[in-house]
Amino acid sequence: MTDPVRIAAAQYTIGQPDSFAAWQAKVAQWVADAARQGAQLLVFPEYAAMELAAIDSATASDLHASLRAVVALGPQIDAHYANLALRFGVTVLGGTRPHEVGDGRIVNRATLYLPDGQSGHQDKIMMTRFERESWDIKGGTRLRVFRTPLGMLGISTCYDVEFPMIARTQAIAGAKVVLCPSCTDSLQGYYRVRIGAQARALENQIFVVQAPTVGMAPWSPALDENYGAAGMFVPPDGDSPDDGVVAIGTEGQGAWVVTDADLARVERWRTQGSVRPFAHWPEQYCGAKAEDLPVEIVPLD
Repeated sequence: MTDPVRIAAAQYTIGQPDSFAAWQAKVAQWVADAARQGAQLLVFPEYAAMELAAIDSATASDLHASLRAVVALGPQIDAHYANLALRFGVTVLGGTRPHEVGDGRIVNRATLYLPDGQSGHQDKIMMTRFERESWDIKGGTRLRVFRTPLGMLGISTCYDVEFPMIARTQAIAGAKVVLCPSCTDSLQGYYRVRIGAQARALENQIFVVQAPTVGMAPWSPALDENYGAAGMFVPPDGDSPDDGVVAIGTEGQGAWVVTDADLARVERWRTQGSVRPFAHWPEQYCGAKAEDLPVEIVPLD
């Protein structure tokens, strides 16, 4: 039997750093705080890196200029998160950031940094209307599951978790925890993502961890309003809470939500639960099956 994994999900307050060094210090303090609480896996929110656009006051209020500014900082962002993972001996899902791929498309990239220096990324698959219509962010084309010393991890960024087949495909490939970094500009948006996260936990009988941005940033056309609460969700069955909510933060408050995930419970839920939705899923199909969809296993262990 393996020990539980202590997971810290950030309710990350969007700030207005005046330099890259100031942002580095802020993120380092967040990581240090989580490490002091014994966290092994840290989850930062979607588009948390966009606060770096504040560094250049001349372009911070320009949507597309701010995007390009953060894209240009990508290698430095990666280096800082990788250094923190090594320094504190933790696995970190960094705040997602816009990333330019080889053909010039911009994607929304979530990167996982391990303390041994390895890393892997998952690009968001489903674009919201803002990303499609205003920002011209493109969807990723490949699903991944990360085999790590802490366990098998999937990433479903924000809107992704509202679509069942993404997490289902990751769960079939072995993910026992799906990480959901999110960024929503209304409470309705937050609850859409949270409801999606709880639904994915229910139907796949896994852990789903949501980490949102919080706070107001009127200077930013991308992050002007941020609502949400970090939480860990499980299927409401057996030894789980009646509502499936293992932990939940106070909405809008900058803080870590830290709790333990005993990944051995996944197998117990699936074999001994009152219901067996993960096993019974194929019975609903009249055509294509999730098992037919491609997913890549990325070895990080």
